[in-house]
Amino acid sequence: MAGTAVDEMPAVRATPLNELRQTIAQLPRPQMARLKIISLGSTETGKSCLIKRYCEERFIPKYIQTIGVDYGVKRVTVEGRDVRVSFWDLGGSGEYFEIRNEFYKDAQGALLVFDVTNTRSYAQLEMWLAESAKFGAKDMVIAVCANKVDLAAKRVVSESEAKKWASSKGLMYFETSASSGQNVATMFESLFRDTAMLRL
Repeated sequence: MAGTAVDEMPAVRATPLNELRQTIAQLPRPQMARLKIISLGSTETGKSCLIKRYCEERFIPKYIQTIGVDYGVKRVTVEGRDVRVSFWDLGGSGEYFEIRNEFYKDAQGALLVFDVTNTRSYAQLEMWLAESAKFGAKDMVIAVCANKVDLAAKRVVSESEAKKWASSKGLMYFETSASSGQNVATMFESLFRDTAMLRL
């Protein structure tokens, strides 16, 4: 009986590890998503301290005024996606009005901060919304931060009042403390998530 012909299998060449690494390195990589987050609020409300607490996990009790604008970057993961967050910490003093107005444009999210021990900072929230809209901020996702809630004995703005105001504007609301860290991570993570979902 004649034998059955068997096709010869081609030789398999193992790809050297270094060659494989070079090939992977040359593949196009998806560009990392970016978010521009700004801080809004009057002086001494704790805007910088909230950002520092989140980014560096520490609190600096000594007040240091933001001169014009401060800038920082942090890489975070949002819903499984790598995101590069740029923080633009805008000085709240009136003398920096012309400087900060250059940074509202293209902002995708914001933390709007007031001090629960200072009624004036709460009353000025409307002004901050109007200023940001006037100078280019459009469709921002905004988190209202009732900050310094650790100073309960000095509190003059109630949670119910502030939460009602935020709700009337369709804004997220958080009771925060840069000193203790209360709700700081939760606030930022919610802000990033909602901003990424709506703006990326």
